[in-house]
Amino acid sequence: MPPFVAMIVFVAGVAVFFYLDSRSQTPTSQATWITVVWLTLAGSRAVSQWLQLGTPLYTSDLAPEGSPLDRMVYAGLLVSGLLVLARRAQRVGKLLSANLPIILGFGYCAVSLLWSDFPDVAFKRWTKAVGDLVMVLVVVSDRDPRSAMRDVLARASFLLIPFSVLLVKYFPDLGRVYGRWDWKTYYTGVTTDKNTLGVICLFCGLASLWRFLGALRSKEKKRWRELVPHGMIVLMVLWLFWIANSMTSLACFLLASSVLLATHLNSVRGQPAVVNMLVGSSICLCISILFLGLGPGVLESMGRNSTLTDRTGIWSLTLSLTESQLLGTGFESFWMGPRLQTMWSAYSWHPGEAHNGYLETYLNLGWVGIVILATVIATGYRTVLNSLLRKQPTGELVLTFFVAGIIYNFTEAAFFRMMAPAWIFFLLAITRIPEPSLSRSLSAVKKDSGSSALSAKRHEVTCPDGAVCFRNATATCSSESPAQGKTDRELLSPQW
Repeated sequence: MPPFVAMIVFVAGVAVFFYLDSRSQTPTSQATWITVVWLTLAGSRAVSQWLQLGTPLYTSDLAPEGSPLDRMVYAGLLVSGLLVLARRAQRVGKLLSANLPIILGFGYCAVSLLWSDFPDVAFKRWTKAVGDLVMVLVVVSDRDPRSAMRDVLARASFLLIPFSVLLVKYFPDLGRVYGRWDWKTYYTGVTTDKNTLGVICLFCGLASLWRFLGALRSKEKKRWRELVPHGMIVLMVLWLFWIANSMTSLACFLLASSVLLATHLNSVRGQPAVVNMLVGSSICLCISILFLGLGPGVLESMGRNSTLTDRTGIWSLTLSLTESQLLGTGFESFWMGPRLQTMWSAYSWHPGEAHNGYLETYLNLGWVGIVILATVIATGYRTVLNSLLRKQPTGELVLTFFVAGIIYNFTEAAFFRMMAPAWIFFLLAITRIPEPSLSRSLSAVKKDSGSSALSAKRHEVTCPDGAVCFRNATATCSSESPAQGKTDRELLSPQW
């Protein structure tokens, strides 16, 4: 197929995906498109890089100076997001108070600029990192935050995955790069390196798999509106994994998919002990293979060796360059100046990260940063576990994202890094959405519905799932209106 014809076919197909997905669910706020654009740029290339069409893209975020065009684009998106949050000040205030560990983490990153060797560059990077938080808040401060999350993930997947396939297959000058020393072909799609392509395949693939499984479980007649586009995205993701050779993301996808499939079982979903065992065993399995030397054949079958492709050597060398164990070098400041020169002189392929999110946090933020990160992870796990046990619409997905994020950072660095797709997805999963109080929720339902059935006398009963329900005194479970047969939590938890 000629490239121009292929481009038309793919654009038409993506348009159909958007149409089917928009018809299958209730639409959410248009402000979520700001997050979609930000996430798409973070998961692909900067605007200045896209304008270099037809040229090899050996790019890196290591350079102190960025593009003025990119700064203008990111600043515009950041300001737009802040304006949206300003209009939702009351909701945003509740969100910030409910997520103090995350706010503390970003605050400490700002304070660490004081001892950075390059405070001006670090400040620019911190501004972009704050942009990640702003974009997440735009989603979770929506009046229907879980539906907004669903829409953002679907739209980003429809843009990143199909066009990656298009570039890899029909536009090799844009979708492939070649090694500077061995001239080996690496498939990058819409991104600039194979690892970033693996990241977007990991999280977009999990999001579409979650939607696909949910549609399979649904009894709606038009469930094909979700099955078709998200089933196609999953197939594209598997094909991209096959050619990209991004073993970290593929392993994370397989483990996280297993967790996602397991949590769709009622026998697992409602049992905290079983869920804890499932999550713990998945993480411990990875630790045993990667760091404890158990099952060396697994690494060999994945095309890796005991050094994890020189990662263990990088870890040792970076630790020897650490200046302050307590405070670190400052936010996003380790990979600059003399330290960068030392690392590049030791490794010809010029690493730009520690390839371990926990070590990267230690290098930049010290032991203080590690303690804050541990607090964020602990509170984040409590958030996603509660979401699953309360049977929230996105419960399985956020738990899956959490597991994928924890495992991914064993061999890649994403925690508290500016515009790192894995960090944005992880942050979206662990951000706690405060639920409205029961009394105010009942008042809101009565006020919004205006139906005589809801204003009628209600009494408290216990549903088969153990949740507390408030039903009309004369109704039965089979004859109630859609609003009356649900718990107040189910009615109102997606709403503010």
